Amino acid sequence: MLAATAGAFVPDLPRLFSAELTPDPEAKLPAPTRYSYRGTHTTVVQGVKAPLRIRLEATVPAELGNVLAFYRTELSKLGWQEQRDGAVIAADHVQLAFASPLGPALLELHRKDSSTTVKLVQKNALVATDANVMPEPGQAKLVFANISKTDATLTINEQTIKRAAGAHAVSLDLQPGKYSYEMSVPGHPATTNVLDVAVGDTWELTVGPDGDAWSPLLLY
Repeated sequence: MLAATAGAFVPDLPRLFSAELTPDPEAKLPAPTRYSYRGTHTTVVQGVKAPLRIRLEATVPAELGNVLAFYRTELSKLGWQEQRDGAVIAADHVQLAFASPLGPALLELHRKDSSTTVKLVQKNALVATDANVMPEPGQAKLVFANISKTDATLTINEQTIKRAAGAHAVSLDLQPGKYSYEMSVPGHPATTNVLDVAVGDTWELTVGPDGDAWSPLLLY
């Protein structure tokens, strides 16, 4: 079973007037001390200390170019290598992929009013491999878990997967793309939705203890 925890809103108004972007030693992923919002979200495997995936979101009252320079400098210090494939650098948004010591990572910056929003994601390849949720090269992976007290069924990509109550989660490989799916449990309305998966992603679909379908969770 896998779970996610989310960081709360962190107000830091006095630092808004700092003239420089300096790294905050308390941040789990590189982040400047100057921010109006910051939250950290982690996905973990039960019984494993190291996060499977960690995401930093922040709003920094600074120009996009200054925030980009900050991240290129700080990530380079940590041994992150910027990848050229798929890189986007525009006046109002940036998307850069990195190879970090733990696994693949992605930095997204967007200009918003007088601030720059930050989304930085790092994946832990070793944990994903040990937890058997690492996608095959060029593909995505889907994990289906049933922690209810009755049988559950998932229909996706022309496949129907049934999991008995208490059975271990099952996974399947998917080509990148959008997939309509349906999860059903006896005595509950069927849940239908669309899942958009990208190369290298691992998603989890879970039927909860009460038989309700949980929202899709991006594990890796």
